[in-house]
Amino acid sequence: FTSTRDIPNNLLTMATIASLQNFPGFSKESCPQDWFPGSEEVSTGTTLVAVEFADGVVIGADSRTSMGTWVANRVTDKLTPVTDSIFCCRSGSAADTQAITDVVKYKLNFAEIEQGRPASVRDAAMAFKEICYEYRDSLMAGLIVAGYDKSTGGQVWCVPIGGMAVRQPMCIGGSGSTYLYGMMDHMYKENMSKKECENLVLQAVTQAIRRDGSSGGCCRMAIITKDGVERKLWLNNELPIKY
Repeated sequence: FTSTRDIPNNLLTMATIASLQNFPGFSKESCPQDWFPGSEEVSTGTTLVAVEFADGVVIGADSRTSMGTWVANRVTDKLTPVTDSIFCCRSGSAADTQAITDVVKYKLNFAEIEQGRPASVRDAAMAFKEICYEYRDSLMAGLIVAGYDKSTGGQVWCVPIGGMAVRQPMCIGGSGSTYLYGMMDHMYKENMSKKECENLVLQAVTQAIRRDGSSGGCCRMAIITKDGVERKLWLNNELPIKY
């Protein structure tokens, strides 16, 4: 038998928190947040960048997922495939964005079978928008829907918190985007080549990783064209940082 004197205080605290949170009928929302250290919501923190070019889209994101000041995952993939040629870039609550993406995947798969054609990027954006708007009081999800379809080509749709949906040639999102508005206004121009878009996305994500505490880790990128999806990865020590 081990007495409580032999158990470290932090383990006792963690055990108490865990047993309280799992107690049937207990609502932790009615208690002060500092009663439950380490129980912050898992947030993707995030920097998202998406740019249209003539033949498709380039999307990029950092890879940090945090719980308050604790980095829960430093190599997250925030670029989530919805169909073979449509991706969703996720920011906000990790649980909310994953749940929404799963529902939209199911809806689009069902619609493709029903309509006998591949889902368009607009279809995907509207499916995300409907859920985000319907449950806007409960969800914290800022999304960018980007991809390629035969009818319209490459498209970037922004679905911010609140459930708006608007198509933009260039879109940034997440906490790191606040550091990027001036940079993107200055560096983005119409009719950029694929290579120029890749460089812009990489530089933007790198800048946000340097400046934003909630963004970090690697830079993940996807280039979506009629030929499919090309994925790229820059590890933290490979980012183009110039001192």
